[in-house]
Amino acid sequence: MFDYDAELRLHNEFFRAAAHVGSRDRVLDIGCGTGQSTREAARAAAAGSAVGVDISAPMLERARQLSNDEGLANITFEQADAQVHRFRSTRYDVCISRFGTMFFADPIAAFTNIGRALRPGARLVLLVWQERDRNEWANAIGQALGTASATPRGPNPFSLADPTVTEDILTSAGFTDVRFTDVNKPVYYGPDSATAFDAVLSLWESRNLLADLDAAAAEQARTRLRATLDAHHTDGGVYFDSRAWIVEARRSR
Repeated sequence: MFDYDAELRLHNEFFRAAAHVGSRDRVLDIGCGTGQSTREAARAAAAGSAVGVDISAPMLERARQLSNDEGLANITFEQADAQVHRFRSTRYDVCISRFGTMFFADPIAAFTNIGRALRPGARLVLLVWQERDRNEWANAIGQALGTASATPRGPNPFSLADPTVTEDILTSAGFTDVRFTDVNKPVYYGPDSATAFDAVLSLWESRNLLADLDAAAAEQARTRLRATLDAHHTDGGVYFDSRAWIVEARRSR
């Protein structure tokens, strides 16, 4: 299974610092997955609370288990689509999202809906990918598996990569003071290329791609992937270069 928390461990340090959750903050975490960022927010908001939202029931089940194991009493999780979910109005002081906001069908509608859940002046802190051609993990693995290098239109991992586009979306959704901070840290795919190979092939995108190929083409793709991962194996594990943005904004007063 692919370990997203391990993959993003270097990015997470920057994200946690940018989120700067206060001890009494009420935090909303969009696209929380298995809840690492939500748990970190809950620990920081010791006299406040944290709510994680995701559409994946299995991930939320794991998030709840991990939170229970840590004894966090100020944390809850909700299965919901943040684009349309009826959040409590003006409830939260901070909204965070670690790579969880790039797949909205209508991003202006989604951020407008999220904005309604925030009190006036509340902070929004996002971590999103920069352009695909600045992310070696996407290009190298995509080429190995035979996927096109062009970024698709519509919801995709790079839909918030353009600062001008993203600022326009957030401004239209009622946010101000939008700013971007460059994060240039590698992503981690495992301690060795064999582990990384199994992790990549556990992703549904990889499985679906290989399922569409005939046996010979699928084996060639796996061979290319092995070679790519071998080439990125270092003493510390398998790493690929990446570029991301920390996006910060405030809900209009």
